[in-house]
Amino acid sequence: MAPRLFACFGRNTYPQSSRKMRTQSSETATADIVSEEQKRGGAILVELFSSQGCKTSPEAELLISRLGRGDFELDVPVIILAFHVDYWDYMGWKDPYASSLCTVRQKAYVEALRLDTMFTPQIVVQGRAQCVGTDEDELLSQIRSAVRFPAPTLQVTFQKSSPDTLQVSINGALRTKVDSHGADVMVALYENGLVTNCPKGENKGRVLSNDCVVRKFEKLCVVKDISAKKTISGTVNFSLWEGFNSSKCGVAVFIQNSSLHTFGSQNFPLPENLQDVMPL
Repeated sequence: MAPRLFACFGRNTYPQSSRKMRTQSSETATADIVSEEQKRGGAILVELFSSQGCKTSPEAELLISRLGRGDFELDVPVIILAFHVDYWDYMGWKDPYASSLCTVRQKAYVEALRLDTMFTPQIVVQGRAQCVGTDEDELLSQIRSAVRFPAPTLQVTFQKSSPDTLQVSINGALRTKVDSHGADVMVALYENGLVTNCPKGENKGRVLSNDCVVRKFEKLCVVKDISAKKTISGTVNFSLWEGFNSSKCGVAVFIQNSSLHTFGSQNFPLPENLQDVMPL
């Protein structure tokens, strides 16, 4: 791998390669989402790579929050995940939501999209196109032109198997044929409504708001040679953080191949009444 450069970009500022690539009970709650949107085409997965240590990331965070609220006239549903990378933590402020796993995921996109530079804020759409995270026009254009796939018809059961563990059990059809090359079924636990007072770093003195922040991220399973109607099932366990509030959280499930192309995704808000399972 060639040496990587890190950069923090603002509106209409692009790295060279980016210009080229702009192309229910209290114990258990079950969600089963079937809608007209799913029948005609599933959601578009939008991933933001961001950092509280990057001066221009707050603008991108505001953009995806507006996108999540439905502020833009789009004919397609979107699922948003914000991955906070850790390579800006040395700039005077350590992002409390940053993770090396998020940085690794962004590096994988640098390779897959054949970019020269790893930068924030960056947005990746359906794993196939990317842009600077502050470029509203380009983001909306990419969403509108993104390839769509049938939404999975999954059932998800949430259960707190212990006070600090969330068990997510998934069962249903991916509604996408997977060939012999295989694909990964990924599960992300995200949190909305985060507010941070930033006393140091590039954003010193600012109050930073973050939505759709990926707090936990796991692979459910690997699938190969299956039809679109084939049912899959599995369980992931997420360790929970202090102050966990299920009413602010959700789970996104999506399918990606080895090139990180997304082939379907589904979103599940967590129930507000999620409680611990009492031992017998």
